[in-house]
Amino acid sequence: MKKLLTVTLAALLALCVPAVAQNANSSTTARNGSANAPKKRGPVFRATKEQIKQAQTILKQRGLYTGDATGKLDTPTRAGLKKYQGAEGIKVTGTLNAATLQKMSITLTENQKAWVAAHG
Repeated sequence: MKKLLTVTLAALLALCVPAVAQNANSSTTARNGSANAPKKRGPVFRATKEQIKQAQTILKQRGLYTGDATGKLDTPTRAGLKKYQGAEGIKVTGTLNAATLQKMSITLTENQKAWVAAHG
């Protein structure tokens, strides 16, 4: 009789453990949304088309960009920005961020100034 009771309890325990583990994962997913969902980003800094044109002109004058001033942040523009940022001691991102615009003496818009004040 003891053997039957032990086998029954062992079987019940074996069935309960996966259910408890599944419930633990479900509650984590419920709290965090999807378990694989990317973290939401806040507002990002964006350069205007005119600022991109001005930056392309500056990059071209310094020999870091050979294209036209189109106002599009394309691959050659990003490559030129990386070279410029490296030469100027700015964090190399290949993006036209606030630090790069300011280093190039390109005026920020009021919204960009507010973004910089809020995000540093």
